[in-house]
Amino acid sequence: MPLYDYKCREHGLFQELGMMAEAANPKPCPVCQALSVRVIVLPPELALMDPAGREARARNEKARHEPVFSTADRRSNDAEHRQACGCMKKPEGKHQLFYTADGNKMFPSMRPWMISH
Repeated sequence: MPLYDYKCREHGLFQELGMMAEAANPKPCPVCQALSVRVIVLPPELALMDPAGREARARNEKARHEPVFSTADRRSNDAEHRQACGCMKKPEGKHQLFYTADGNKMFPSMRPWMISH
């Protein structure tokens, strides 16, 4: 059984174990026995999180349930995509790829232990 949070008007928050089918039903306060409604308490790590981190977490949660599909129209119209994504960036400088006389690739600026294929 899950643990639910309830709030009494007089005595504040308290927790009770309950069945999922009865999650919406009010529970009596353990001190004064007044019926108290269920509340959803925001975890402290979310309340104290910086706004950028909170936004990233919300975006991640949304993406888990509602994926956004990439289409050509969305990519051309989405300003955020153009700023944040590397697909629109032009390569800086020339490629450091050379072909030897026998047709093998050579990357003089790359790591010497890399094998060409």
